[in-house]
Amino acid sequence: MNKTNVMRLLETAGISYSLLEYPVDPEDLSGDHVIAVTGRDPAEVFKTLVMHGEKNGYAVCCIPAREALDLKKAAKAFGEKKVELLPVKELLRVTGYVRGGCSPVGMKKPFPTVIDETALLCERIFVSAGVRGAMLGVDPQALAAYLHARMLDVTEL
Repeated sequence: MNKTNVMRLLETAGISYSLLEYPVDPEDLSGDHVIAVTGRDPAEVFKTLVMHGEKNGYAVCCIPAREALDLKKAAKAFGEKKVELLPVKELLRVTGYVRGGCSPVGMKKPFPTVIDETALLCERIFVSAGVRGAMLGVDPQALAAYLHARMLDVTEL
């Protein structure tokens, strides 16, 4: 696989990662598919969700792939009354990434980011490498430091 921009950015920052490639199913871009074909622990596989609030604009949450984002917790984390998930049709324009390949690293602009605090229970978490079919295993604390992200509880109970 060719190096992605995400890989280059992490290397430049001195953050080590492991590459996890998997077969893409265009009909199933879910985290469940990634977990099934890679055999990774579901607690380690994170999805990147982008949202928008009225006051502060765009924000990003990285949460375990099988979990659901609690929009009220996310809104509170970003100082908003409410946030809405970004429609898929706007994802490429706002982030530079397509659905199924959205990474918290290397978006068009840096956005405030929260990584679900369960990441701290993992030695590494897997986030998108910026393309479908590839994820990168990284130390969650190193990733959070690089992104200036906060570790908070943002998933539904």
